[in-house]
Amino acid sequence: MTALDVFWVGLGGGLGSLLRWWIGLRVGELYKGKFPLGTFLINVSGAFVIGYLSILFTVDWRDRYGDVMNAAVLTGILGGYTTFSSLQLDAAKLANARHRALAAGYLVISVVVGLAAAAFGAWLAR
Repeated sequence: MTALDVFWVGLGGGLGSLLRWWIGLRVGELYKGKFPLGTFLINVSGAFVIGYLSILFTVDWRDRYGDVMNAAVLTGILGGYTTFSSLQLDAAKLANARHRALAAGYLVISVVVGLAAAAFGAWLAR
């Protein structure tokens, strides 16, 4: 790992986080339901893009950190863009607000649809 690697991951992570914040803000302005739609859309779209780009960049899952494109885009931008911790927080808030079925459904559908989106992205890239 070099200082330049750290720079690219940091720059990409900052850009991805800003994009996540902006999309979450916009979705929150348009959608007022109980389902955490913003986080869901962000994670599913991020899964699709990382599935697509990992095939396009020929990235093995054990070596996602090796070059500038992987560091800046896959680890940086998409790592900053997607958010597992917000997914967990949203589910916990739903469960605490006595929406346990919605919380469980949100977790399951996020994982299933995210996996399908990543697989579809990879399939499209092939």
